[in-house]
Amino acid sequence: MEIPRSTIPTPPVECVVPGLWAIPVPIPNNPLGHTNVYAFETDRGPVLVDSGWDDESSWNSLVAGLGEAGFQAADIYGVLVTHMHPDHHGLSGRVHAASGAWIAMHPKDAAMLPKMSVEQAEKEFVDEVAMMLLDAGAAEDEIVIRKRASSKGPRPPMIVPNRELSDGERVDVPGWQVKALWTPGHSPGHTCFKILDHGMLLAGDHVLPSITPHIGMSRADRAGDPLGDYLASLLKVDQPDITTVLPAHEHRFDHLGTRVREIIAHHEAHLAALVMSLATGPKTLWELAKSLEWNRPWDQLDQLMHRAAVNETAAHMRHLTRRGLAARQKGVRPITFEAANTEPDPGHGHDHSDGRDHGHTHGPGGHSH
Repeated sequence: MEIPRSTIPTPPVECVVPGLWAIPVPIPNNPLGHTNVYAFETDRGPVLVDSGWDDESSWNSLVAGLGEAGFQAADIYGVLVTHMHPDHHGLSGRVHAASGAWIAMHPKDAAMLPKMSVEQAEKEFVDEVAMMLLDAGAAEDEIVIRKRASSKGPRPPMIVPNRELSDGERVDVPGWQVKALWTPGHSPGHTCFKILDHGMLLAGDHVLPSITPHIGMSRADRAGDPLGDYLASLLKVDQPDITTVLPAHEHRFDHLGTRVREIIAHHEAHLAALVMSLATGPKTLWELAKSLEWNRPWDQLDQLMHRAAVNETAAHMRHLTRRGLAARQKGVRPITFEAANTEPDPGHGHDHSDGRDHGHTHGPGGHSH
């Protein structure tokens, strides 16, 4: 996981190619700075790809950007949502209320929205983070949970989509040839959109030019292998006819194949480091997370970043168990892993799982929303 160290400057509204606009929508109090919302011009009205964070300043920026493109919010025909995270789907409800636009999302992400719309009380959130870190193997004196700096009361519920996206479908963007590509990993239903006649990929958070998305365990798929899904999804979009990538953060770029190989190498290096760590003996999930190299020293990460790092480490350990390179010590607390034995001791149980559902979060190395 990698996060930017300082807020990215907000770029101007831009016409990417005739009829396709990039509109930066701010994410308050977040080092990413903004979400790139894209708007297709069609004879039915604009079709957005993502909508942005649900905040008054974000809404005003979206409306102003549409105005520069010659549209009003009431003109919007539809919204294609890459995934359900609030910096991508947050304003979809307001767009629907203003225009009656349809909202489309992959069903695996749509199914998670009811859980995401329930805001935890602050004490409950703090207790959950503390228990997760203790379960991973953190000592009590290592846990100092601070209130969320961005907490502003209950988060408004995000709208439930009224259309489903399926892998390979031609989506409803009149006058354009746009194909949905299901790319699970960062979220279970993450979807990219390939503009077939322009060689472009609207990549959401799947492939970013200089940072990597958070890949962690999800409550929606307790038995899944999100890192394995993500690595496969990277190869899926590495197509020679895609010449330009339009990501949801940072800036567009044109070296997709190179960037895919860089991201795969990054995760393979973490996997190799974890295997090497286990070669010296069993390790708790906390110890394994601390052993990895993050974009800042471990003691400079706050507890929410520790939570995210532990969650991503858990996803890597899940993938290693699927490869047969690690095993969880069954029934042991805190969660502990060891190198997989080719001839397991019949008196010692193994559990080939990461051992915990850590839920959705972002953190050091992945971008924070």
